[in-house]
Amino acid sequence: MAELDTIPKLLQRNCILYGNKSVAMRAKKLGIWQEYTWKDYWDRVKYVSLGLISLGLNKGDKVSILGENKPEWFWAEVAVQGAGGTTIGIHTECMPNEVKYFVTHSDSTFVFAHDQEQVDKVLQIKNDLPLVKRIIYWDERGLWTYDDPVLLSFEQLIELGKNFEKIHHGIFEENIRDGRGEEVAVISYTSGTTGLPKGAMLSHRNLIATIQAFYDVDNWGKEYQYVSFLSPGWVAEQAFGVVGSLLTAMEVNFPEKTDTVQANIRDIGAHVLFWGPRNWESVTRLVQAKITDTTITNRFLYNLLLPVGYKIADIRENKQKPSLLWRFLFFLSHWLLFRDLRDKIGLSKVKVAYTAAAPISPDILRYFQAIGVNIKQLYAGTEQSLVTLHRDDDIVWETSGQTMPTMEIRISNDGEISVRGNNLFVGYYKDLKATEAKLRNGWYYTGDFGHVDDNGHVIVMDRMSDLRQLADGQKFSPQYAEVRLRFSPYIKDVLVVGNENQAYVTAMVNIDIDNVGRWAEAKRLPYTTFTDLSQKPEVIDLVSRDIERLNRYLPDWAKIKKFTNLHREFDADEAELTRTRKLRRTFVEERYHELISALYSDAKELQVEAPITYRDGRKGTISTAIKINSLT
Repeated sequence: MAELDTIPKLLQRNCILYGNKSVAMRAKKLGIWQEYTWKDYWDRVKYVSLGLISLGLNKGDKVSILGENKPEWFWAEVAVQGAGGTTIGIHTECMPNEVKYFVTHSDSTFVFAHDQEQVDKVLQIKNDLPLVKRIIYWDERGLWTYDDPVLLSFEQLIELGKNFEKIHHGIFEENIRDGRGEEVAVISYTSGTTGLPKGAMLSHRNLIATIQAFYDVDNWGKEYQYVSFLSPGWVAEQAFGVVGSLLTAMEVNFPEKTDTVQANIRDIGAHVLFWGPRNWESVTRLVQAKITDTTITNRFLYNLLLPVGYKIADIRENKQKPSLLWRFLFFLSHWLLFRDLRDKIGLSKVKVAYTAAAPISPDILRYFQAIGVNIKQLYAGTEQSLVTLHRDDDIVWETSGQTMPTMEIRISNDGEISVRGNNLFVGYYKDLKATEAKLRNGWYYTGDFGHVDDNGHVIVMDRMSDLRQLADGQKFSPQYAEVRLRFSPYIKDVLVVGNENQAYVTAMVNIDIDNVGRWAEAKRLPYTTFTDLSQKPEVIDLVSRDIERLNRYLPDWAKIKKFTNLHREFDADEAELTRTRKLRRTFVEERYHELISALYSDAKELQVEAPITYRDGRKGTISTAIKINSLT
């Protein structure tokens, strides 16, 4: 492994070992899974790399990739790295101004764009991208009539590479041989929750060491299947999809469309799965809502057998061995309920599942362990990579597991977590000041608040900047309450509010329109829009019961005393959420300052104007009263 210190070297090894004998990736197109062997993977990477070199790509250059998860993204990335370059992944939901920021800030000289939609974004801003030499696309639908000389198709690029090799034979292999682990492979931009996103530089060695740590703990196998659906612009997919598949030689599968991911995970039978907390929350809400709608017999069976799963999960958490009776009951529950339930949500073959990126409710971890999904929480980040991970025989819901052998962790007097080890990032691109503020004497200062328990498990509570203090000096963690409320099938998002000028805690809730709408229809409760449904007294009561349930477990000062159901969902396009669906807390609090003020007044409601979309697709604006609700 010492010699395999770059991502292209891993591909070269796999091509030599497996060639055309083993499938490297599958992509679903027009309902048919198309297979690519390791030799196919190698050939496409090789000719894309040579094609880019023929167009002027130099060692150290940056290349942006804007598209959905497809083989072409992976080929383009490894091709750029094979030429000594660095890639920047951009989320497809980004608007043109966001694309402009990433491309210009990273000094990208080429842009790969998936399809007509993404190409149009880049063409719209191309006059503001003086360094960009070519825009290369891989889905040509809708682009046949485009004649801009800056455009080039993926296949045309490959042909350029083949022609270039005839004159410069062996240059690709030389470039790979000369690659070094300390070179920057990827610039991964942070979420930008507190300002403009910063470009975290990740080396080849950093990314490979991260996946090696996963492999050492959970023994991913070559026979494993992985479904690539997380945006490769996010470091998690860089680790699991790009590097994970190359290091372990497991097969990567690409869904046809984003809305078929769940079905494709089920079709393929994924063995390794990484979902952010929002994904796990969404599936949990879906299951809970479906159970509410199912037959009386199925609902009885679910309510009868789920406690058996919880009992086994709790026994295992306490590192005890279940009795013969409980093992038999769980075996029975598996065949009567859990097996089919896991299959319906696409998790029947999952050997290990992970969650990270933000705290998750322990209730969700306990739930999935109860139905037989080996879910683990880990603590990681773009800058610090993998820091902690649950082991199979040591899973504690409230924690993120024990520290990895290659990492060290320490907690400051005020509770900030700092880490060091061989997985740390190189620094922030073109931002020495930010790098020096976060990376000092080999330690990365995470800005996360937490502690280590007596058994060496790390508990991450919140961001240091997000901790709040009330007027009486008591501190509380908004995120602690938020993640637990999102376990409810009826709450999609929530912002918990409180500051040093206020005496109590309040909350703004986004209902889950699908699940609440299904509940309303079952109750024969008529409604017209999201806004209308959110303000129904019955829906307010539904949400209040979930908040009251949470309040029973919170200290008095942290209990939520008032809440409001928001008339609209938080929206990433309006900068209320990051592209990974993290709340931009400060921005949202400023935007809704009038509503927050009403929560701390004697007002019973607040009149607001809201854009709405009717169920038939029509759009409009209405003036509506948002109710302020008190809890006893």
